Amino acid sequence: MTTDETAADAPAAPDKDKPDDQDSFLSHFLHNLWSANTVTVTVLSIVLALVIGAILIIVSDPKVLDTFSYFTARPADALNASWTVVSNAYADLFKGAIVDPAAVTAWADGSGTWRQVFFPISETLTYAAPLVFTGLSVALAFRGGLFNIGGQGQAVIGTVCAALAGFLLPLPPVVHLLAALCAGLLGGALWGFVPGILKARTGAHEVIVTIMLNYTANLFLGWLILQKGIQASGRSDAISEPVDSSAQLPAIGGELRVNVGILLAVLATAGVAWLLNRSAFGFELRAVGANPAAARTAGIGVGRTYTLLMVVAGGLAGLGGATQVLGTAHALTTQVAGTIGFDGLLVALLGRNRPWGTLLAALLFGALRAGGNRMQSFSSISLELVTVLQALIVIFIAAPALVKAIFHLRAARSARLGASMAKGW
Repeated sequence: MTTDETAADAPAAPDKDKPDDQDSFLSHFLHNLWSANTVTVTVLSIVLALVIGAILIIVSDPKVLDTFSYFTARPADALNASWTVVSNAYADLFKGAIVDPAAVTAWADGSGTWRQVFFPISETLTYAAPLVFTGLSVALAFRGGLFNIGGQGQAVIGTVCAALAGFLLPLPPVVHLLAALCAGLLGGALWGFVPGILKARTGAHEVIVTIMLNYTANLFLGWLILQKGIQASGRSDAISEPVDSSAQLPAIGGELRVNVGILLAVLATAGVAWLLNRSAFGFELRAVGANPAAARTAGIGVGRTYTLLMVVAGGLAGLGGATQVLGTAHALTTQVAGTIGFDGLLVALLGRNRPWGTLLAALLFGALRAGGNRMQSFSSISLELVTVLQALIVIFIAAPALVKAIFHLRAARSARLGASMAKGW
């Protein structure tokens, strides 16, 4: 046998850079830790946003900038001042969103109350609840190949219908709340049906139609509030009658603002996850989203799927609006829905259009909003900076190649890692 034949028959040397199939879950996990998988990219995107946010905090503080005027003479002054302003700002962000250690200490020694301890997380959950619904609305439409940019209008109609049912219908407590929630859901579903049926029957682009419907919903809300029987008696400003207490979402923590809406949001997330992954309709909408022509060839009614998809998406956004007006606002104003529909776009993108990812993204955005209020009050940091942080996070999430290049991430090997997880430890 020749030398070449011997070399050809010899087993190939193992690649030391790739984990063996028999390696443990831990070795696979460590190998994938610095790879361009979804979790790593998301975490590093948040880190990059916080770093850029820290720079913005420094350059927006005149006192800190003064220390940089003599940086070459006394660099410690500039560095210490920068660290102080950034650490205080992010500490206030954490205290306003999660928990304030001082409040825990005060509760432990009897000088404080439990409400002060749970107030930050209560605010986070309160802000996050409607974002879960609007984020799920956008994410579900994305999975079906549609860009539901009309979540804002659907949420506005949801607030209108829920509030009208909340103060016009004389019903007993539990029934009244259910009727108001159903009214919000049906209002949003109706507003989603319009672009869905137009897309199915005429091919009208859902982006154009939903943008126009956003304007229509806002103008309708502004007109409706000023009508007799809707406008609050004795008031000349644009505000409606208050929602009856029997139709309001009950609070979870007594005097805290968090209410049952966050529990409904978790249930909605589980429902959407089941719809996408376990139902026949979920299979159809995913097939249509992947390739409408192939889905039509396979016998799936693409037009019917588009219509039902927008109805369900609109209903979710309508529930978000209902949660807003029945849980915290308790009356219609021109800004009752805020920007929850537009923020839902960012939440869905950050959550990778996955139901549970959308829930986590909504909690992050709720934390940023709740913590931003404290940053503005205690650190004199503009609340707009929180919006900048949100935008930066989404920018980096939407550009994983940029994050991969900055941190020199290796290619993800999620399939092998998933197989290891299935085998167990």
